[in-house]
Amino acid sequence: MKIFKKFMIIAMGLFLIACEDVVEVDLDKAEPELVVDASIDWEKGTIGKDQKIRLSTTTGYYSSEFPTVSGANIVVTNSANAVFSFIENPDKKGEYICSNFEPVIGETYTLTILLNGETYKAEEKLMSVPDIEDTIEQNNSGGMAGDEVEITYYYQDNGAQENYYLNRITTHLVAFPQYQAEDDENNQGNLTPMFYSHKDLKAGDVIHIKLYGISKRYFDYFRKLLSASGNDDSPFPTTPTAVRGNILNQTNSKNSVYGYFRLSEVAVKSYTIQ
Repeated sequence: MKIFKKFMIIAMGLFLIACEDVVEVDLDKAEPELVVDASIDWEKGTIGKDQKIRLSTTTGYYSSEFPTVSGANIVVTNSANAVFSFIENPDKKGEYICSNFEPVIGETYTLTILLNGETYKAEEKLMSVPDIEDTIEQNNSGGMAGDEVEITYYYQDNGAQENYYLNRITTHLVAFPQYQAEDDENNQGNLTPMFYSHKDLKAGDVIHIKLYGISKRYFDYFRKLLSASGNDDSPFPTTPTAVRGNILNQTNSKNSVYGYFRLSEVAVKSYTIQ
């Protein structure tokens, strides 16, 4: 019996050591597809003339880097046909810069990308956003279980129209920004509260808040994106799927593109935990 026990211990030890090996499954490799990060953000209180658009491609499942795309011709035009050129940054390939953009609330803009003999286009309106109110409340017994530090910030919804918002929170406690898309269906014309909590927040920590005005079209796109990625807080997550944005290939419909052309006014506020 003792010999049997010794054998089992040795066998289990060998099994656990074997489990430390990383197994990579061979996956089918698809052709790289264009990815466009075309978010035009006009922060309140600024001129908004400096804007960036980034181009990259999809990559393999195990790759940690996204290949950048150079050599594109990128312009954005408004309804008066004013042209804003985005020129590739010589120090940062795949990043295209405009230094004379003119943001106007309610204006419709068209994005045009010429790349490798193909034309990509998208159209979107620049959406307004209310201020984040100065009053931010802190509750040291917040969260679902009452054991987290929680803040509540507010913005005043415009009751004269349907509005859609994107909330972005960053802290040093989380590696990536946390997003939440909201509409005003239940807060039409009201002072709207938004909540954020984390169990590890402590005095002196700074929470950075950004509130974006977005279109209904982008709201629907972003909700689908969250659902497809499994980050929508649903107890029944969906199978990850490809979510396409509003940028279309005008030359070859089979050569599709990922990304979205979005234009937003942005309210910014920071809060230091007390």
